[in-house]
Amino acid sequence: METEFAALALSGATTLVSLMVTDSWIQARDLVGRLFSRIGAGDATVAGLDADRARLLAGDADDSQATREITERWHAGLYRLLQTDSATIDDLHDVLSSLQQLASTPAARPVPVRNAINGGVQHGPVIQSGRITGLTFHVQGPGLPAQD
Repeated sequence: METEFAALALSGATTLVSLMVTDSWIQARDLVGRLFSRIGAGDATVAGLDADRARLLAGDADDSQATREITERWHAGLYRLLQTDSATIDDLHDVLSSLQQLASTPAARPVPVRNAINGGVQHGPVIQSGRITGLTFHVQGPGLPAQD
């Protein structure tokens, strides 16, 4: 049983950490927070998850040491949760299934963004978006006519 606990906890931690840098993060954080709320650690867990996410986002794109440390911490946390009998193996399996489903959605995959501006010199703000309506800029600068 201990081996099964450890394997499930590791799988959960790995999936959780991979979701930290995706658009599905809020849902993943809430799932894990609810699981830990059974032992009264929901708020602390969410704060810890957010801190770990901030560390991953602030680090290098290939910061494998931070990823490894964070994964080990959540592996230990999930394993301890199973050992306290506050959550059953079925509870963790349900959360893991939900996390894996989040990880497999297209929104969970990080999408690289590359922006390029061409077509001359820009003398004011540049906004790149799908659609913006009702936006007006009043910009004055050297060599530019005053705008009202």
